[in-house]
Amino acid sequence: MDKQRRKELLEEYKNRKPEKGIIAFRCLATGEAFLGPSNDIKADFNSNCFKLNMNSHSNKRLQELWNQYGENGFELSVVKALNYEDPKADHSKDLEKLLAQCLESNDAKRIYR
Repeated sequence: MDKQRRKELLEEYKNRKPEKGIIAFRCLATGEAFLGPSNDIKADFNSNCFKLNMNSHSNKRLQELWNQYGENGFELSVVKALNYEDPKADHSKDLEKLLAQCLESNDAKRIYR
């Protein structure tokens, strides 16, 4: 790959606008839902699934259910997407507020972190 193409790809990556919001892992057998904020929904789903498949997730209850029911025993979903304009701004406070709202409106509520 030449330097110019690499520079273009790097700039494109820096200026991307990933989907942000609240994601959920819901166990179909028990109905337990594990919610968490995400700065990059696609990447966080991949990361959490990898950790769960490697038996190394920090949330022990989520890991226990994953081990028992497997990936097909879970529904992965975006509970609420965050609307934002500036991809370089810090949206952590907005995501925490959104998480609090989602936890209030969900019956089965746990944070997956």
